[in-house]
Amino acid sequence: MNTFKYMEKYGYEQLVFFHDKETGLKGITCIHDTTLGPSLGGTRIWNYENENDAILDALRLARGMTYKNAAAGLNLGGGKTVIIGDANTCKSEAFFRAFGRYVQSLNGRYITAEDVNTTTKDMSFIKMETDFVVGLEGKSGDPSPITALGAFHGIRASLKYKFGSDEIKGRSFAIQGVGKTGRYLMEYLYGAGAEIIYYTDINAKAIETVKNTYPQAILVGADEIYSLKVDVFAPCALGGILNSKTIPLIEAPIIAGIANNVLEDEVKHSKEIMKKGILYAPDFVINAGGVINVYHELKGYIKEDVMSDVKKIYDRLLEIFKIAESQDVPTQKAANIFAENRIKQIHNIHHNYIPR
Repeated sequence: MNTFKYMEKYGYEQLVFFHDKETGLKGITCIHDTTLGPSLGGTRIWNYENENDAILDALRLARGMTYKNAAAGLNLGGGKTVIIGDANTCKSEAFFRAFGRYVQSLNGRYITAEDVNTTTKDMSFIKMETDFVVGLEGKSGDPSPITALGAFHGIRASLKYKFGSDEIKGRSFAIQGVGKTGRYLMEYLYGAGAEIIYYTDINAKAIETVKNTYPQAILVGADEIYSLKVDVFAPCALGGILNSKTIPLIEAPIIAGIANNVLEDEVKHSKEIMKKGILYAPDFVINAGGVINVYHELKGYIKEDVMSDVKKIYDRLLEIFKIAESQDVPTQKAANIFAENRIKQIHNIHHNYIPR
């Protein structure tokens, strides 16, 4: 890929490579847009096949965070860090403290948090070297249950828009990916009276946990999950799974899940979903609970305020669905319009300098 052309096309500000010889740390921090405030996005560790894959992931995820933060009403821009390595072997105190020093070197333009294969414990090591980290124990903590709660509210909104009722009781679901957030979502759905939940995962430990905790849930094959005749298909694993091969297989009238960048091509595949008459809850809107949660650390963490803001995902999605219907565009496009309008409005009021 031509990285600079990609950055120019989508308005990126900064792409930073870092390496620490002592610990073997190597990764990339991407800052997409800081119009609304400092960029915030988690740090994930993944054993990428090559550097180009890591670069593209960092770019896509950072841009996704800009839209997520804007659509969630947060005064934050979008950023992301990807660290190249095997999370089972590379992590240590020194490893994360070395990373923390690189975060500090960005002087507050980027704030990190946990993501795939990083934890609140890892964040505590990063905190030893920088003030620009959230998602800490004793504050907001693990964002997974709040992310899943936001998705639960988003699923209710999707049911309301599609069927006229947001009642979970009696509905059926297919969850792709039952890591921490997927399992929490399953808990909320069963707690609200979900009738049938199918699930799949590539991780044997995750499957075993679900079998022990929710024996009534039905395990299916990785490919079978797409074609189940359920009310809601909830992708809760990694991105890119909605594409020209999988979309024709989907029988559910609603797609609403937690995974980031779930559309392989957001323009092409959002149109394919719309053409099938499927209601798609844009990922960066429905999965914003986690970032809302950690954002409140910057304000002074009050749990009741977090819960109130996370519930707003319900109303936000209904507004986006209405934009999509009125303008006859895919819901992904409507969500982009929603987020871009906020960025433009804030950019316009910042045209004059006022010292604070």
